[in-house]
Amino acid sequence: MTEHTTEHMTGPPESSAPDPATSPRTPEADPHENRRQVLYWRLLARLFDPEEQPALESASLAVVEDLGLPSALLDPQASVDSVVQRHPELADEFDGLMTPGQDDEDVRDRAAEVRRAALVSKVLLNVFASGSGTVTAGQLSRWQSDAGWLERALGCTPGELRGGRSGGGASGRGAHPDLARLIPAIGPELGALEADLVRRMQLREVLADPALAAQLTPSMSLIEQLLRDKNNLSGIALANAKTLIRRFVDEVAEVLRTQVAKSTVGAVDRSVPPKRVFRNLDLDRTIWKNLTNWSPEEERLYVDRLYYRHTARKTTPQRLIVVVDQSGSMVDSMVNCTILASVFAGLPKVDVHLIAYDTQALDLTPWVHDPFETLLRTKLGGGNDGPVAMAMARPKITDPQDTVMVWISDFYEFSRSQPLFEGIEAVHRSGVKFIPVGSVTSSGRQEVNPWFRERFKALGTPVLSGHISKLVHELKTFLA
Repeated sequence: MTEHTTEHMTGPPESSAPDPATSPRTPEADPHENRRQVLYWRLLARLFDPEEQPALESASLAVVEDLGLPSALLDPQASVDSVVQRHPELADEFDGLMTPGQDDEDVRDRAAEVRRAALVSKVLLNVFASGSGTVTAGQLSRWQSDAGWLERALGCTPGELRGGRSGGGASGRGAHPDLARLIPAIGPELGALEADLVRRMQLREVLADPALAAQLTPSMSLIEQLLRDKNNLSGIALANAKTLIRRFVDEVAEVLRTQVAKSTVGAVDRSVPPKRVFRNLDLDRTIWKNLTNWSPEEERLYVDRLYYRHTARKTTPQRLIVVVDQSGSMVDSMVNCTILASVFAGLPKVDVHLIAYDTQALDLTPWVHDPFETLLRTKLGGGNDGPVAMAMARPKITDPQDTVMVWISDFYEFSRSQPLFEGIEAVHRSGVKFIPVGSVTSSGRQEVNPWFRERFKALGTPVLSGHISKLVHELKTFLA
């Protein structure tokens, strides 16, 4: 569980935990149910309160030993791998352990339910009780292995849930159909736990180990760390860092290309004659126009002219200038916009320019077609000085009517706000389509300086929602 959860939830008081040895028995009492509750009460206590509760620990140990299971199932320091290595017969029991249908199969065997509770408690505790403080490379490797066992218990392949991307999580292709609602929720949670562990450890130590680095799941938080630390990496560590960044870039780029492709690219240009090929044949119009040639006697339609659809589209050259704040609060926007700019740069007749800024501005246009190389040249962090970026962007405006300027920032200026707004106002009044964006994230979260928000609204250019799909739609509408 994440740390903020522990601030609001605590484990059950020691006195409330059922103890098989001391709980009063009634003729209706089910001893197996009591033992199963002991195991789950211990799980909750361990998750929400790191302090050991002796009564629950001793009662759980008695239950586990009575089932003939190894006491290592109760040891938070023992990985599932180590338990299975010493007791290989348990491997099959962990597979599909938490898939629907298990309860129905074991309903006639109450002891089997207790045994299942012990195994479920082990895998959940090892994954979600991630602790706090510094993490070693060995601890990260053990957690990743345990997370793989949890994914197997849910009917997925190891790494499948953590491999989900923004906007829906993992699909859970190998999971039971009844887990369809759970998978999207648990996948991002596992990814967040892994990102937190990476944040708490010496990342350079992991990157220097190819086997361990290969197990890392690329995420926005991991990419941020790699970009911040790239100048301190070399050799194998730098090569592994670049591999992770490229994997993330390629996956996000594929999603964005799909979103861009779904929008119309330009209006139909009827001044261009249609190409007379079969795929452009307008069959309905051809039949309608030739109905006068229908022969009732022969029941045959004679076609003396074929009609084709116009498919050529107007592709007036457009200039897209993307200015993105690369200060510490805008890292995810920097990554997403760099990739998005490269996607638009790949469209015909679209001239894309990319500028990143904090207290200084950097023209990244020469590398805009390669987001990987672009990101390696960014310098994340620091404050932000918008007028510096505006001074670099304005000379790129040659035809205001055919230019769109996207400015991504929280607009919390390093110094005074008025100079930047005056520059933006002048650009807007020149005929440039100006699009202010609070941030560009998969979640749509955005934060904007209220001073700027009100002035943009009065200018007729309200701040665009931070969801990246909306920015894609806005840009495609203008470039169409």
